[in-house]
Amino acid sequence: MRELDLRESGAVEDLVGSFESLDVLVNAAGIIRRGDEHRPEVFREVVEVNLTGAMRAAEAAYGLLADGGGCIVNVASMLSYFGGPLVPAYSASKGGIVQLTKSLAVAWAANGIRVNAVAPGWIATDLTAALQADPVASGRILGRTPMARWGTPSEVAAAIAFLTGPDAAFITGAVLPVDGGYLSA
Repeated sequence: MRELDLRESGAVEDLVGSFESLDVLVNAAGIIRRGDEHRPEVFREVVEVNLTGAMRAAEAAYGLLADGGGCIVNVASMLSYFGGPLVPAYSASKGGIVQLTKSLAVAWAANGIRVNAVAPGWIATDLTAALQADPVASGRILGRTPMARWGTPSEVAAAIAFLTGPDAAFITGAVLPVDGGYLSA
């Protein structure tokens, strides 16, 4: 594994340039700055990592993906569909991921590249641990989630694996909610 900063000019391009081939790109990098995103410099930083970073990685990988008929899966969010009052940059960037997914799917399909996204809901991670531990907050979330439980990272990974596999060979431009029905409620 190699760590890099998506905001650093040339970092993604150098990494991708070191590969001989590439079958799959998963754009999963993202940051959130709850409560601070109304400040323009913080807003810009979040969008730069979450949205511009995904485009930078996709563009860097384009040639290798086209050579092998590869695919991209972007990680959006349920906040792609509605605003978060404490996270306007995160919400805007993840909404942008949905539109970037659709745009690249249309632009790159003729070159054999499929581009899809997953939109995770409330997933049990270290980032959501405080919400899970708060009975009131967790109760609100689970009360709106038809499956009445938190999702797991492995469930998101399984959806990504599906979208990169042969069973999804005729799927491009799709955004798959992995949210226990949260967006349907």
